[in-house]
Amino acid sequence: MKKKVTLKQIAKELDVSISTVSKSLRDSPEISEDTRLKVQAFAKLYNYKPNLIALSLKNKKTKTIGIIIPEIVHHFFATVISGIEHIANENGYNVIVCLSDESFDKEVINMEMLANGSIDGFILSLSKETQQKRDFHHIIEVINQGMPVVMFDRVTNDVLCDKVIIDDSLAAYQAVESLINNGMKRIGLITTVDYVSVGKLRTDGYIKALSSNGIAIDEKLIMKIEDIDNCSTQIERLLKDCKLDSVFAVNELFAVTAIKVAKKLKLRVPEDIAVIGFTDGIISTYSSPSITTVSQNGIKMGNQAAQMLINRLESEDEENEQYITEVIETHLVQRESTPPLK
Repeated sequence: MKKKVTLKQIAKELDVSISTVSKSLRDSPEISEDTRLKVQAFAKLYNYKPNLIALSLKNKKTKTIGIIIPEIVHHFFATVISGIEHIANENGYNVIVCLSDESFDKEVINMEMLANGSIDGFILSLSKETQQKRDFHHIIEVINQGMPVVMFDRVTNDVLCDKVIIDDSLAAYQAVESLINNGMKRIGLITTVDYVSVGKLRTDGYIKALSSNGIAIDEKLIMKIEDIDNCSTQIERLLKDCKLDSVFAVNELFAVTAIKVAKKLKLRVPEDIAVIGFTDGIISTYSSPSITTVSQNGIKMGNQAAQMLINRLESEDEENEQYITEVIETHLVQRESTPPLK
């Protein structure tokens, strides 16, 4: 194993100042190309690693990004984390991941803990309780302290910051319209309660698709689920009572549960009832039948969120309050739970 070297040892070996070594490793234009390349080659040869603690004390930067997500079991959030980590690592940043477990209190505790000198900025998706309470004081306080925040997926217009989203309403509209174009008219909706922002937007898209195609809105065909752990009972009631020809589910769990319930009720998928889900995770791919779904592209969302935060952290214009909302494109992935869609 090569001996670990310090800035001082590199400087002594190459007969340059410590400042020259430090600037060379940061690709400073103040240093000639020959010297920079020589220093970088020497540092690589001896596996030089900067002392992050010393750097943070000197620059008041930790080179660490805090991520707060509502849950970890959801494949979508796992892919977003992967996307964030890829861009963060490319730019010399580490990440710390915390779970709110859909709890407002845990979200606040996590933010307070990480904002106390542990990280440089946040990337987060709001918990259900935070959205229900509409209390965003903890996020606003962090931003007011000068720490940048990027929200993704579950966001709010009540906080001014950079955001990365998909057009949930449009994606839902297109999914439901594809069912209508295949002659389906009794389309059930399995969605979340309205305070969950993405569920509300996807519900809006469902309603717009029916309305624009001259199909009356029947509230009996809309199932809003709050207790996700016990959703199968409600979904069974919807499928048993409403004689649906298709279902649009706003997430992967609701879609796979609808298929399971349909089988229990001796309904064939997609011959008797078609199912479209949302997110395109592992469940959608390996369910039987596999699920036609809206692809959300969590990797790209994570990439974009990380890049936006790093741009803020490394910008020389610290007073810039021109915030950006980036919209990631979606598309429908055709699988076995629907007939070929037009």
